[in-house]
Amino acid sequence: MKKYLYIITILTANFTAFSQNKIITITNNLKIDREFETIELTKKSLGLNTNSKLEDYAVKDISSNSFLETQTVDTDGDGNADLLLFQPKMKASSKQDFEVLVGKNPSESKVNCYSRFVPERTDDYAWENNKVAFRTYGPVAQKMVEDNIAGGTLTSGIDAWLKRVDYPIINKWYEKATNGTGTYHKDTGEGLDNFHVGNSRGVGGIAVNVDGKYYFSKNFISWKTITTGPIRTSFILNYADWDAKGNKITESKLISLDYGSQLSRFEINITGTKTVSAGLTLHDKKGTIATNIKEGWLSYWEPIDDSEIGTGLVAQKGTLASFDHHVTNEKDLSNLYGNITVKNNKAIYYVGFGWKKGSPYQTKQEWEKYLSSFAEKINNPLVVKVKK
Repeated sequence: MKKYLYIITILTANFTAFSQNKIITITNNLKIDREFETIELTKKSLGLNTNSKLEDYAVKDISSNSFLETQTVDTDGDGNADLLLFQPKMKASSKQDFEVLVGKNPSESKVNCYSRFVPERTDDYAWENNKVAFRTYGPVAQKMVEDNIAGGTLTSGIDAWLKRVDYPIINKWYEKATNGTGTYHKDTGEGLDNFHVGNSRGVGGIAVNVDGKYYFSKNFISWKTITTGPIRTSFILNYADWDAKGNKITESKLISLDYGSQLSRFEINITGTKTVSAGLTLHDKKGTIATNIKEGWLSYWEPIDDSEIGTGLVAQKGTLASFDHHVTNEKDLSNLYGNITVKNNKAIYYVGFGWKKGSPYQTKQEWEKYLSSFAEKINNPLVVKVKK
């Protein structure tokens, strides 16, 4: 009798687990192959009960019977995962089925998307994936400048770290700089930081334009890392309230960077303005701009030391209202601005770069083609349907 009850219990448990598995269909409506686009699944979208844990699920490509890399994200910090992430490879104009199942991916995950606060280098915040790396600056670096102490940095601009390898370099570069064994300002095979920011907007820092003059915040005052992993890193930067010719501006940034992307996603939470101007620094103004408001992107291609680099900004259709090729003799204040519409106190855009030595983009035209393709994809996202 006990044996009989035991078998029934096991069968019931297996049936329950099986019933929790979901089949989803992903559709690519574009006539191009697609990869490095992140699918976000929630318990609600999967029809799971509130007691389910996304950490207990894996994703399998049914056609190849192979597991895909996944990552869970706790977006609100309550200790429970809110998102299950994965990146499918999709052929042009295709549909493909995937199984979301109770279980674990047998392959080992590698952390490719990473970010952290860097107290050993004053107080930077740095982030990277397998393609690009960035950093920006905190309150200690600001106070050093204000107190005339050497080594500080006062800017809310975004710095580009030009990496040429697909493995993480942030910790390695900071370590050799702080222990005196090297410098990240010299390329020894992995790339370098030779991208000047100063008071410019760097790669995607924001400003507010009032009566033709640009105003912007100082360094971030606090930070919070949300996630790091094989597919995405994301974090929040908060800024002290600032003034734009009598307009009180409140600002925070939710920044994320996904595996395989040249561009970080910036979600600006802001009050006090109806438009945000996101900038690409023009450095010494020897480069070439390109703009396509209809598609929703801006580009700046320029020489950098013995190479070339393209920086770019992309926004969804209807949100990139205009651009301003702002050239001035004031040091570091020449920027190509994209004017992004603020809706419900938010402005969203993507910014990043392609370095000739560290990316497949060897010409201005190839870089602009990437931005155009990126814009087409965010305006035509992969369609996900859960089969009943």
